[in-house]
Amino acid sequence: MEFLKTHLDGLLVIESRVFEDARGFFFESFNQKRFDELVPNTQFVQDNHSKSNKGVLRGLHYQIQHAQGKLVRVVQGSVFDVAVDIRKSSTTFGQWFGIELSGDSKKQLWIPAGFAHGFLTLEDNTEFLYKTTDFYHPDFERSILWNDSEIGISWPSNFEVKLSAKDQVASTLKNAEVYL
Repeated sequence: MEFLKTHLDGLLVIESRVFEDARGFFFESFNQKRFDELVPNTQFVQDNHSKSNKGVLRGLHYQIQHAQGKLVRVVQGSVFDVAVDIRKSSTTFGQWFGIELSGDSKKQLWIPAGFAHGFLTLEDNTEFLYKTTDFYHPDFERSILWNDSEIGISWPSNFEVKLSAKDQVASTLKNAEVYL
């Protein structure tokens, strides 16, 4: 596993060595010892799995209390995955990072607590997995508007975006509860 730093403090792209032959493939998707080298004292408590069709946009989600770190990857299909730094004390507050994750590339993204997270599904029947460092607490779940002009995310533009009711009425970053 190779851990690649991004311009946002603590946000990492993880690339695994994939062994492929005529039978299929094998790769190590998680190794606690290797993970602890860069992200010490991280314990995952919940795994989530979603399936979405092309054009579904989920996010930008976070929990204002019980903040979750997330290790995300796609097992089938592809997404444009985005993390936004919403730590007020961070030098990169309000900045975003985006990457295409796919079942073919097998890349993963480590999103530390203190970030809002979302993804746009680029293909039908895309399956998305993520490990979290805290449990889901619906009372503390918040959402920032996916197309907030203050953040300025460059989402792929050739899609009719499908949003949940809660994501349609999300806050702008300016009006959102954020981390100190």
